[in-house]
Amino acid sequence: MAGRGEGPDFVEALARGLDVLASFDGEHPAMTLSEVAARTGLARPTARRLLLTLEELGYVRSSAGAFSPTPRVLALGTAYVSSLGLWDVARPHMEALVARTGESTSMAQLDGSDIVYVARVSVPKLIALRVDVGTRFPAPQTSQGKVLLAALPDDRLEAVLGEPSRSGLPPYIGRPLPALREELVQVRARGWALADSELAPGVRSVAVPVRDGTGSVRAAMNVTVHAAETSVERLLQDHLPLLLRTAGDVSAEWALWRSRPHVELERGAGGTASA
Repeated sequence: MAGRGEGPDFVEALARGLDVLASFDGEHPAMTLSEVAARTGLARPTARRLLLTLEELGYVRSSAGAFSPTPRVLALGTAYVSSLGLWDVARPHMEALVARTGESTSMAQLDGSDIVYVARVSVPKLIALRVDVGTRFPAPQTSQGKVLLAALPDDRLEAVLGEPSRSGLPPYIGRPLPALREELVQVRARGWALADSELAPGVRSVAVPVRDGTGSVRAAMNVTVHAAETSVERLLQDHLPLLLRTAGDVSAEWALWRSRPHVELERGAGGTASA
């Protein structure tokens, strides 16, 4: 992974440290020094120094010769969401949606050819996938991914779909690109997307866009159900209208939140506020 920076201000050491953090995932929650070095392509001494630095900073911990990330890593992701104000706005609406549907709901944003979960309100369900904030899935196999891909211009879509997934899942072997493009046109026209056992057997979901004040799609929100419990008809007839209303409310409130007049003052040495 190292050696890809070209700009004069590129900091290779920082990039390598981020590579180490990104090497941990659901399939590799804890790794030895040798395993981290192998997954990142770093020399063992370099990987060791980076791991020990991250441990001192509190981002990883070591036990019995293995390293694993700590909850502090979540702060790196939630800082982004918090800076947008999206979670603060969405949380009560998502909780209300879960109370009415009895099903889990999540928000995700696009990162390369993957979606990354940035918010989630869940209910206990025996379902084939474990999803947490920060989880990645290949975008074309998910309802949220289809919504986000459908919002891209054609030239950008081509570039995004050409990027390899970093989800750790096997490469997507699904419908041909022309068929996916045709589906995305339909998604864009109707304003929602369905994924029926495309990511994992028995997992069914519907997703809709969350927009900013300019109308641009910035995230996607879904409702996920177990296929054995909820038919496609019920998902679309009962849950989709509630989801559309919830996403619309979140979009409207988020636009207002981001347009608010806001000035943050610094406190002087004597405890008084100063501009």
